[in-house]
Amino acid sequence: QVQLVESGGGLVQAGGSLRLSCAASGRTFSRYAMGWFRQAPGKEREFVAAIARSGDMTYHADSVKGRFTISRDNVENTVYLQMNSLKPEETAVYYCAAAQWVSRYDSQYNAWGQGTQVTVSS
Repeated sequence: QVQLVESGGGLVQAGGSLRLSCAASGRTFSRYAMGWFRQAPGKEREFVAAIARSGDMTYHADSVKGRFTISRDNVENTVYLQMNSLKPEETAVYYCAAAQWVSRYDSQYNAWGQGTQVTVSS
């Protein structure tokens, strides 16, 4: 099973940017579709973005389209989430996850990282 470790979270002002990284180890990274999810306090976990195994297809939640970009590097075994124009309501723990097939549904993902906190101040 792949192991995932997120990094890059932190405190940023509204309108600012952050780049999250998720490093994978274990079984071959390129065999997995990857996704980013987030969970704010008191709220359910929600889909943010996903990318196919080869990186040729990406999906973004409507709420982040045009501001967030998911990408991956199958040589470095890393998936990224570039986040621009961040909003205070996007304060959450951000998780990366691995699945057999690209999906918007967290139930399809069977490996998860520990999460990284993103705090957007107003």
